[in-house]
Formats: sequence, structure tokens, C-alpha cells
Amino acid sequence: MIFNGVRSLERKESVVLGAAVALVLYTLALSMIGPVASEVLRNRTITNAGSVKTIGVGVYWDQALTNPVASINWGTLEPGSNVNRTVYIRNEGNAAATLSMATSNWSPSNASSYMTLTWDYGGQTLAVNEVRQVRFTLAVSSSVAGITSFSFDITIAANG
Repeated sequence: MIFNGVRSLERKESVVLGAAVALVLYTLALSMIGPVASEVLRNRTITNAGSVKTIGVGVYWDQALTNPVASINWGTLEPGSNVNRTVYIRNEGNAAATLSMATSNWSPSNASSYMTLTWDYGGQTLAVNEVRQVRFTLAVSSSVAGITSFSFDITIAANG
């Protein structure tokens, strides 16, 4: 009888030991997978490169006006982030002018509901051939959903 009791006790210890090992392995797995899964769920990255159209102005990456801007690569964006890009805009018309900026052709079309493009140009008049440094800021809403890539056009025009 004692022999059967010992065997029963050994079985129970085996089950408890197996459960303890399984619990330790499960905890280790969660500690390694949890941060990765959390990072994947939290950081929904969005990529883009948008084209730049101009009317009466030149847009350049450098102050020496040697590297024209055809498109702006906003890089990988995170929800709730702001990304800045600095360009140099020259009035290439034949009269003094102010600048205007507009966005169009958003793809997908609902991307403009989650993203806003602004600039720090203050409405100053630019003389013919005058150059102004301008910083664009693309703000991405923290509630952006369902967008993994997007594109849009930026039109910069000289008015006046």
C-alpha cells in the first residue's frame, strides 16, 4: 500500500513539476514575444513620396539652387508624428509675387483626413529671383487607420 502511495505521490510531483516548467517556458515566451508584438501593434508605419509641381517658382533642396525638388520623400511615418522637410523656393517669374501652396490627388483619398501639410512661409512678397527658405511639416493623426502607403501632389505657385 505504501508503495502505491509513493507512486501516486511521484505522479503528482511529476505533474506539478511539468506544470511549473510549462509555466516558466510560457512566461519566457511572453517576455520575448510581448514587446515585439506590442511594437508591431503600436507602430503602424506609413511610407510615401509625393510629387512637387510648380508655377512660376523653382523649388530646390539647397540654398545654391543646384538640386531641384521633383518629389519629397517623407520617409517612414508613425501615427501622431510630424515630419519636416526644408526647401528653398525662388521666384522665377518676371514680377514680384507671393506664394501659395495646395495639395491634391491624395491616394488613398481618405489620407487627407489623417494628414495635414503646412509650411512656415508667412506671405511675404518675393522679388524676381529672390529665394526664401521654407519648411514643410507633414502631420500624421494618431488615429490614422488602414493606410500603409499614400501619395499626394504639392503645388507651389507664384501669385502676382
